[in-house]
Amino acid sequence: MRFMMLMIPKGYEDAAPGTMPDAESVAAMMKYNESLRKAGVLLALDGLHPPSMGARVSFREGKAKVTDGPFAEAKEVIGGYWMIQVKSKEEAVAWASRCRGGDNEVIEVRQVQELSDFPADVQEAAATLPEMQAQSGQRTGA
Repeated sequence: MRFMMLMIPKGYEDAAPGTMPDAESVAAMMKYNESLRKAGVLLALDGLHPPSMGARVSFREGKAKVTDGPFAEAKEVIGGYWMIQVKSKEEAVAWASRCRGGDNEVIEVRQVQELSDFPADVQEAAATLPEMQAQSGQRTGA
């Protein structure tokens, strides 16, 4: 089973462009990342620039509308993520609990939808998904 662990740092929704974590926080996070790697559960990880440097594309009546960050209505934003492969939600939660997060940080744990989770008609509609994932270098839990 694949799970995405989403780091949600409080206050990051208002962070100025170019805001970066301090070296001490990064060093602690790297120790955690290394433990995930050594355990063989880590598939991918990245930190994200603040929303003030991003854009949102919304759709209405088939037309795309682009809104540059920051986003006034944002209450929580993702600061980074880990993609892990483990045997259960409980194991994923246990890994998230080992992170040395600060008082202002939350990790949301969400299971990735696998093609096999869907009914046959949806699987047929997405039949080329495994090929696309393989071409992108993505490891799947299927």
